[in-house]
Amino acid sequence: MTDARQFIYDCLLGYVPNPGFRGHGFGGSFHTIDSDGLRSCGEIPTSSGASILTVGDSFTYGDEVLDEEAWPAQLQRLTGRRVLNGGVTGYGFDQTVLRAEQLAARYKPSLIVVGFIADDLRRTEMRRMWGRDKPWFAIENDQLVFKRASAPARIGLPLYIRRRIDHVLVDLSPRLQDTLRYNLRVHPPGRGLAIAKRLTEQLARLQEELNVKVIVMAQYPPVVWVNTTIADEQRHLTQSVLEHAADCGLAPLDTFQRLATEPKPLDFYGFSHMNARGNVMMATLLAATLPALLQRSSA
Repeated sequence: MTDARQFIYDCLLGYVPNPGFRGHGFGGSFHTIDSDGLRSCGEIPTSSGASILTVGDSFTYGDEVLDEEAWPAQLQRLTGRRVLNGGVTGYGFDQTVLRAEQLAARYKPSLIVVGFIADDLRRTEMRRMWGRDKPWFAIENDQLVFKRASAPARIGLPLYIRRRIDHVLVDLSPRLQDTLRYNLRVHPPGRGLAIAKRLTEQLARLQEELNVKVIVMAQYPPVVWVNTTIADEQRHLTQSVLEHAADCGLAPLDTFQRLATEPKPLDFYGFSHMNARGNVMMATLLAATLPALLQRSSA
């Protein structure tokens, strides 16, 4: 019998895309997960160039768009190089870095693009997000210490009930989600930035150990274009991470200015994620700036 779940339990990451899944995801778009647990980017190019690994949250994974409309798939089309979409809906910055390490060791890419939004830092403050237990990190004796996710209960809710619950809870405010234990906090608000900086240093070690270039790319949800207070808060967080990434020898890329040049930035979004047009913009920006970014990180 085919497993109808889009995501399954993983002892390291909490949950991962279900290999072989084909079906509708968030926003009703059709999603295809290959046998390795990666979102499909379409037909693999015949180019002999080394692959590009992309990791991140739902903006990298491509919620609300088809497989070929996510920005990793668009990047594959633009560069002619194989792109591996290792993004996972709902991931915190901690899970993203762990997945980068896991997939980089397996695929040996020449380039890793780490996508994130400001909310990913808040997610590092949790041991449960969106009703799923997740790994987390603590800083103990000035060292980053890994805390494994709890294994799920043997008897879970039927899939159709779980989907109905998620449909209701996912739109609630973060504070109310915490109250209902849909999310479980282990760190005080704001602690996620310090942890994300330590994790950025972990990415720098990965870059050195595997001789792979790492780009850290900040993306933004549509709310930043309608609420200046939220925009300022999120830009402060993303800039802090990008500046630390640059200090660590990684290549930073902030997508805010590119969207800010558009008269109607919201035209590049669906409900809460980039639409196909927005993902083309992200991929085009990344492809156009790759040479300069890589040269800067090498310097």
